[in-house]
Amino acid sequence: MIETSFHIKHDGAEKSFEERQSEERLIERLKKQVKVIAFDADDTLWDCQSHFEAVENAYCRMLSPWGSEQYISGELFKIETANMPELGYGCKAFTLSLVENAVKVSRGEISAELLLKIQEAGRSLLRIPATPLPGVESTLRMLRATGRYRMVVFTKGEIQDQENKLRRSGLWDLFDRVDVVADKTARHYRELCEDLHIGIAELLMVGNSFKSDIEPVLAIGGYAVHVPFEVVWAHEHMEAYAHNRLLTFSHFDELKCLAG
Repeated sequence: MIETSFHIKHDGAEKSFEERQSEERLIERLKKQVKVIAFDADDTLWDCQSHFEAVENAYCRMLSPWGSEQYISGELFKIETANMPELGYGCKAFTLSLVENAVKVSRGEISAELLLKIQEAGRSLLRIPATPLPGVESTLRMLRATGRYRMVVFTKGEIQDQENKLRRSGLWDLFDRVDVVADKTARHYRELCEDLHIGIAELLMVGNSFKSDIEPVLAIGGYAVHVPFEVVWAHEHMEAYAHNRLLTFSHFDELKCLAG
């Protein structure tokens, strides 16, 4: 298994009566209090990480003369981590790290032809279909139809790439605002609320990454809905925990409860 991503298993454990009651109370509070619902994009609205994983698997096969899959992926993870302060997140940063790692692990032996193949593999991620995940479009339409919430995309990455994916997804017109940021920390969420002229307790963040989408919002007094995706990038991996301002749903369309 690739070291730079984790595969998540959902146990589907049934909630207790007390948990269901607590969840219902929180849902009613959200319907009364929340003014803005912010949505992560990659692996929340559409599948992204599995495309990165497929490219990385192909990449490891290309570099197999110079090491095992585990070794190649481990070295790539180190280079990605080192490059983040300057390159940030997204396909272009990933592609540059692929090329840099290929030169490093091959000790400069890699051919120009193979480097071009690696570059094209990374570039192919700019063209992923961004097909909405099951239940996403119908849920967004239902929430928008209530007129109760402003709906925004709040995601990190490269602006052009993220906007292009949102347009390809067909979901663009369902949002009032699209924000693409370098990172998602407590400061970024505070700035989002300031720009929208709302208090943090009037924001609900929906996303798959506990590290980027959930914990920073809970830490400053906001609400969150965690919808885990089956694959998570290692840089985004974090153990989830319970919180009195957090809902955890197995499927995106469970958000329809906020439209009632």
